[in-house]
Amino acid sequence: MNDPISPSLSAGDDAYRRLRRDVISCRLAPGAFVTEPELMARYDIRKTSCRLALTRLTQEGLVRSRPRKGHQIAPITLRDVEEVFQLRVQLEPLAARLAVGRVDLDQLRALEAACREPHTVLGLTAQIDVFMDANKAFHLAIAEASGNQRLLRQLSILLDEMSRLVALGFGVQKTKPEIKHDHNALIEAFAEHDARRVEQITRRHIETFQAMTLEKLYASLAQTG
Repeated sequence: MNDPISPSLSAGDDAYRRLRRDVISCRLAPGAFVTEPELMARYDIRKTSCRLALTRLTQEGLVRSRPRKGHQIAPITLRDVEEVFQLRVQLEPLAARLAVGRVDLDQLRALEAACREPHTVLGLTAQIDVFMDANKAFHLAIAEASGNQRLLRQLSILLDEMSRLVALGFGVQKTKPEIKHDHNALIEAFAEHDARRVEQITRRHIETFQAMTLEKLYASLAQTG
């Protein structure tokens, strides 16, 4: 079902948003080849909008142009997992430390609650989408409170890349990711203005999630090739 075009978006922006969403959620499968006519029909968009969207996605590294074959959705490799989490484990503890005394604790509690909302009426893929959106919002609220806009932009990109990894790893294995107690422990540390503990919890949370994601991706990549 196609999303209605927002009045604030041009046709090209809307096409980009919808295609990007499906690339990140792996509805457009990693490694798959697609053509402009296929995408135009699937998303009910014009050629100009399709090309604008593909150009932007190519610039972001989410799509690759393949002469005489069309376009390829960027594959996912285990190296991608290593690189994404290597950067996260360096940047997020820094962002969390900078956010101590500045982050909105009530906002974090509301975002944490959204991460745990079961949404049982939705299919698994949609449940993973909703979880990852809420999880991203939680982490970006901390990054924004750091006051460092470059750090915020880099973490936003990394969290989108991580969403692809989770969508493939957990989606193929037909299970939803869980965050256990790290978010609440992090909120408590923020409330106590304990910068050292905030960094430690953030690092542990990322390392734990990396291990979970790798486990699912190993199984999924073996299953899907």
